[in-house]
Amino acid sequence: MASRPQYTARTLLTLLTRPPAARGGADSSHGPVRALLARADRRVFEEVAARHWPLAEKVLPRLSRSADHGLLWFGVAAGMATLGGRPRRRAAVRAVASLAVASATVNTLAKRSARRPRPPLDRVPAVRHLARLPFTTSFPSGHAASAAAFAVGAGLESRRWGLALAPLAWSVAFSRIYTGVHYPGDVLAGAALGVGAAYAVRGIAPTREQLGPQARPRAEAPALPAGRGLVVVANSAAGTGGEALRQARAALPEAEFVTAKPDASLEELFDQAAGRATALGVIGGDGTVNAAVTAAVRHGLPLAVLPGGTLNHFAYDLDLHSVEDTAEAVTGGHAVSVDVARFRPGPHGHEAYFVNTFSIGAYTDLVRVREKWSPRLGSVAAGALAVLHVLGTARPVEAEFDGRRRQIWLLFAGNCTYRGLGLAPVRRHDLADGLLDVRVVRAGRLARLRLVAAALSGTLRRSPVLSARRVKRLRVTGLDGASHLAYDGETAPAPPELLLDKAPSALTVYRPLPEAP
Repeated sequence: MASRPQYTARTLLTLLTRPPAARGGADSSHGPVRALLARADRRVFEEVAARHWPLAEKVLPRLSRSADHGLLWFGVAAGMATLGGRPRRRAAVRAVASLAVASATVNTLAKRSARRPRPPLDRVPAVRHLARLPFTTSFPSGHAASAAAFAVGAGLESRRWGLALAPLAWSVAFSRIYTGVHYPGDVLAGAALGVGAAYAVRGIAPTREQLGPQARPRAEAPALPAGRGLVVVANSAAGTGGEALRQARAALPEAEFVTAKPDASLEELFDQAAGRATALGVIGGDGTVNAAVTAAVRHGLPLAVLPGGTLNHFAYDLDLHSVEDTAEAVTGGHAVSVDVARFRPGPHGHEAYFVNTFSIGAYTDLVRVREKWSPRLGSVAAGALAVLHVLGTARPVEAEFDGRRRQIWLLFAGNCTYRGLGLAPVRRHDLADGLLDVRVVRAGRLARLRLVAAALSGTLRRSPVLSARRVKRLRVTGLDGASHLAYDGETAPAPPELLLDKAPSALTVYRPLPEAP
């Protein structure tokens, strides 16, 4: 008795992509199934070609052309990022990353594995034809893959953006059938590939929902209706500080607001504000937030961080994405305890705090050059040029730690553990873990080249140039007088000896209650 044919993934791919056998027979046991699938694909294609679609003749060919090489989606991503807000930027980045994976898979693997010819254009009205016909094989549709990957990638980060982009993605995918360059099966396979790419990216870089609730202890803080008792020091020159100040005045009408002048001492302003405040507030960049943290810890006051800087690292790691988020926490009395990291010259020196990052070496030079050029060039251009300048001019720093003297390009210490790949810290999930996240890039023969090569090859974690660990304290000695350090965006000369450690749960910060799952 004949055995039943076994359909593997490779067989099904062949069934979809190989032209059917001549009418009246097949050359293998898979012929009838292959012919049935091919006939159904052609039938749907011909029905789409024969039907009149109102308004589609002017819209769909242009939409299809606009998606060539992903240009449409890159434009949408730029618009999402320009609208402002970390959630929109995260959705845009995830969408572009998903598109990149889908495009690479289609062009390097799928189209080379299947050699399906394009549909004949004789059934498609000439008004629908594209000015430039694709020269690659038909299966699967790269446009459909990119559209699905972009929309699903954005949707995994933000459901609203996913729903908003779904009609556009569907229209791009359908336009490939409408213009006659793909069979429906090509489009369905491409869309499936795109969805898979979006989920593959999520497997590598989890979404915020996958991370679960933040592990931060609740803290007692007074509820301040309409902001009564809150004194906010605002550096309106930093980032979006002016707009944030206007929003804060509207959301917290009974709070007191102090605007820092360019030549004012932030330390003095916060100390004066603490003398008459129930809680301190801050609007500004990392340096302004650092001054506020120092005063809040010294005076034992809760702190309200209103996002108004360029990057807002500390606020975003607390899930404070807008002034309204902070205002809700202040009026409701919702707060958490977080760690504060500190450094001082030796065991008995005057301590200074940092809530984000501390570094010695190349990054310090980058911060100094960027701050020097920012007034003339703007922060984005100055930052890009500073990176190029530092890569060409940076010199290793000599320092002693762990009982050994070393030459290093960079010593980085983060307040609590950063999630990220290798050297690049991305985000903290827990701001009260009691640890310093220490990463060191060692100098040596071709160290910078080896570091870049390891990053590109995905072996950064195993590179001998980079070491990473979590500690509660770190002593650094033997620094020369030319070394500088950077902390929370500020720079200062480095003393010969440094001690870094933690003040666990030393700061109370207003933060909204986490959303229910």
